[in-house]
Amino acid sequence: MNIKTFIRKIIHKYLYHVDGARAARFLGVKIGNQCRLIHCTFSSEPYLVEIGNHVSATRTHFETHDGGIWVFREQHPDWDKIAPIKIGNNVYIGEGCIILPGVHIGNNVVVGARSVVTKSIPDNSVVVGSPARVLKSIDEYFDKVQHSVYPTKQLSSSQKKEYYSQLFLQK
Repeated sequence: MNIKTFIRKIIHKYLYHVDGARAARFLGVKIGNQCRLIHCTFSSEPYLVEIGNHVSATRTHFETHDGGIWVFREQHPDWDKIAPIKIGNNVYIGEGCIILPGVHIGNNVVVGARSVVTKSIPDNSVVVGSPARVLKSIDEYFDKVQHSVYPTKQLSSSQKKEYYSQLFLQK
């Protein structure tokens, strides 16, 4: 490993733990504004990943190549199967998802935790599963969750603890 590669790895490791979006940009990922990437990983072509505005992802892996062609490597030593990934605006990607090559995730999409996204997802969808499939529209999701949310997003940790303790732990 040369010194340039070594320094790059150290910088990436530091950024990865401090600011995931900044670390991804450092790798060459195109990222919009107001994005939150927490412990996300990218395969060997991060420059083929484009992420829109207001996107949140946690422990998501973005895979731009199909390593399965390894089994053909002896017959076709110069083959690669690679495709870009594009994530739209206002997208939430749940923890532990895998986004595969060639996928385009539209705008206003929720991807459920641990989903494996193998095909493109249309705008205004909620998808879950392995492989991910459309479960409902974003409007149906809103209708379902609007009656079970709590006004705590702007509270401090201690205020949230008090609120939820009174709500759930008091008998």
